[in-house]
Amino acid sequence: MKITIRKGAKGFEAYVPKKDLEEPVVASERPDLWGGWIELGNGWRFAMPEMAVDTPLPLTLDARRLSTGDD
Repeated sequence: MKITIRKGAKGFEAYVPKKDLEEPVVASERPDLWGGWIELGNGWRFAMPEMAVDTPLPLTLDARRLSTGDD
């Protein structure tokens, strides 16, 4: 699923264009986001691809949704 990651005033934010959903990143497996999972404010979890720590943001990428927050 395509998501856009950006750095906001309160931390990382994610936008899912297919669902017109914008949520803060509330938890992550790794502090730099890349190569682990992230959890959005609505409970959705995504597996993030491996990328360099200094990858410029905002960035649109393919991430695999691991959960919808309901499970």
